[in-house]
Amino acid sequence: MTGSDIVVLGRLADPYGIRGWVRLHAFGDDPMAWAEMPVWHMSRDGEAWREARLKGLRVHGDGLVVLFEGVADRSGAEALKGTLVGAPRSALPATDEDEYYWTDLIGLEVVNTAGESLGQVDGLIETGANDVLSVAAEDGTKRLLPFVAAVVLAVEKDAGRIRVEWGRDW
Repeated sequence: MTGSDIVVLGRLADPYGIRGWVRLHAFGDDPMAWAEMPVWHMSRDGEAWREARLKGLRVHGDGLVVLFEGVADRSGAEALKGTLVGAPRSALPATDEDEYYWTDLIGLEVVNTAGESLGQVDGLIETGANDVLSVAAEDGTKRLLPFVAAVVLAVEKDAGRIRVEWGRDW
């Protein structure tokens, strides 16, 4: 399975407790639905994806904790810190209109209403209030654009662009 078949769902953070649980920073709106997928995939940046069997996923406080087969203690959980978790696109539900997996937005060109290219989406940031597009221009300029209807006018995935209401000099 290639990396392009995998949709990144989140990143593993600090261990929780002493029995192998690890905190999950989810990059999606409904991470509890991921519990229905018994096999997740893991990768550190640049490494090949490997399968990981899910043993548990639960809400704890204001976050999530997850447990995988073969991770029985805090040391095992510590070794997972920073690891990306994902799933094959075929295992995920289809998105509704005006819903997108982050991976589908990364790499799209961002063009404003004046027809000026602002760069390409190189990542997204979850802020709590709304997601934010991180846009990198060829000249090295970085812009952070709120992913809200007042700014994002259209996502044209087939054309490879996002149309925005955003000035080049803002």
